Amino acid sequence: MSIEINLQEWQKTSFEIHKQLASLELPEDDATQSLLQALSKSEKLIVSQLRRGVVLETTSYVGRIALGDLRVTIHPKIKMLPLLQLLRYAFGLRQLALFSDVNFDNESLSFQDLLIYQLVAEVRELLLRGLHRRYVRREETLASPRGSIDIQKVARQGGIVQASLPCIYYPRLEDCLINQVLLQGLRLAVSLTSDSMLRAHLLQLINFHLSAISSIRLNQHTLMRLHREMDRLVNAYTPSIMLIEMLLAGEGLSLDQSHTEQHLSGFLFDMNVFFQELLFRFLSEHLRDYTVETQFELLDIMVYIDNPRKREAPRPRPDYVIKQAEKVVAIIDAKYRDLWENPLPSHMLYQLVIYALSQQSCNNAIILYPTTQPDAREAKIEVRIPSRDKGYAYVILRPVNLLELGALITKPKNIFNENERTDFARRLAFGYD
Repeated sequence: MSIEINLQEWQKTSFEIHKQLASLELPEDDATQSLLQALSKSEKLIVSQLRRGVVLETTSYVGRIALGDLRVTIHPKIKMLPLLQLLRYAFGLRQLALFSDVNFDNESLSFQDLLIYQLVAEVRELLLRGLHRRYVRREETLASPRGSIDIQKVARQGGIVQASLPCIYYPRLEDCLINQVLLQGLRLAVSLTSDSMLRAHLLQLINFHLSAISSIRLNQHTLMRLHREMDRLVNAYTPSIMLIEMLLAGEGLSLDQSHTEQHLSGFLFDMNVFFQELLFRFLSEHLRDYTVETQFELLDIMVYIDNPRKREAPRPRPDYVIKQAEKVVAIIDAKYRDLWENPLPSHMLYQLVIYALSQQSCNNAIILYPTTQPDAREAKIEVRIPSRDKGYAYVILRPVNLLELGALITKPKNIFNENERTDFARRLAFGYD
């Protein structure tokens, strides 16, 4: 019998809270045990098998996964409708109408279903525009020649020996790589959703609108090849391809440093990716007098003075560095962990202290964290280092109210609303009142 457990991000539960977990024993086969170890190592989902039952601890990953008879669904804390608006903004997705009968606040709707609903809407928009056609090389022996005759092939076969000629021609077909990826992305979505209505919409697209498209193997190699071939003629496909990449990434699990992948029986998505993309776009667009750089390397902070193994020196990389006239004025990390409700982990604190000590022009480091609590306030830690000649350094814990941010980005574009958005961006970066 299947056991359904619904949790939220950064939540811990056990057999004492969910009685279904009491006396539950997970499969002991090598594949399941390897998966459990990999989930814990990657901190996607921490599963502990105890004598009295199972303990589950979620992190920043959301989605749905099956572990034997156990089905775990991890929901974001923010409701689905405002989350959809933030996702669209963060990843540049279009504001398309989804299905009027979808209840985005329904607990049964998983995060991957939200992505898949958007994917269905994107594909329908592409079908209304007309699928992209590309010239594809074909080599065939034809009774009615077309294109150019393959003279070399004629010579190899000893001249014309039959009432047909080998031809090379380039028909303009919908059956090209980008539509093949689109088809496989929809098939992947079918395997990830448990929503019957959503599955019906997906199968309709596959069987009635993309039935003439060939099947291919969808993997990272295929996507890399696709990105090399993409040009301005297929810009309309960009949101759909991005959603397919997100679904493909959430379906796999890297087991070791060699990046071998084990497929999950489900989907788990790291909300840190969404949160970092969201803040980077918002800060870049609304801090117009500043430059926002992402993954900026802090050089010469840590250097080897004895390095017998010739290893590269560590280079700390905060998520964002904000500059004004090439001068660093803010160092920011974005972590998808509500620090108003949860404590700041020590490893995050130590990392931020290094950032705060790294610049002469800036003696603090900021961690931006998401919250939906209206009373969340900034916290400030003073780092007292007596030997430091320029005084103390500071670590600042600054909340980002996702509901307020979502309301701001959906407001119409006018001078008043743009000023509001700019003020909010400055408060995130500099803490201005």
